[in-house]
Amino acid sequence: MSEITNRVASSPIVTIDLESFYEKGDRVLFDLEPLLFQGMVVKEKEFRQQVKELDTSVYKDKLVGVHCSVEAIIPTWAYMLLVVRLQEAAREVVIGNLKDLEIHLMGKALRKLDIEAFRDKPVVVKGCSKLPVPDYAYGELVNMVLPVARSLMFGEPCSTVPVYKRAKATKG
Repeated sequence: MSEITNRVASSPIVTIDLESFYEKGDRVLFDLEPLLFQGMVVKEKEFRQQVKELDTSVYKDKLVGVHCSVEAIIPTWAYMLLVVRLQEAAREVVIGNLKDLEIHLMGKALRKLDIEAFRDKPVVVKGCSKLPVPDYAYGELVNMVLPVARSLMFGEPCSTVPVYKRAKATKG
């Protein structure tokens, strides 16, 4: 009787699990609406004072998105001032909502990926995850891996959907 071989385990397929790039940590939003004069406008002198007096300890080691929950015209420098202040305590600060924060974090993690590890190999992007992986990450990964991978699939190594296959070189 012949030995059973796990062909998936012995194949050259490389699996990328985007969930492994998910940065752990508390995600919070900083809403600058309470710092606005009458909930509508930035008065520079008062705004600067409020930012200066802001208790940043509540943001210690947090992943923070800075946004405004009301319709108001916020000068860019106001967001920048808050980012500077919050960075004293927070692990990461972005201007935007939680989705923007997630995209930033995932992009930052993906930029550390060694693309050469996928050269001329079939690549599977794992499809199921328990953590929220933004759609952006899948598109960014395609952009990064496509120039080097032999093929790109989505799903699990035992059940994939083909996304891309490099054309075979023609003999000339």
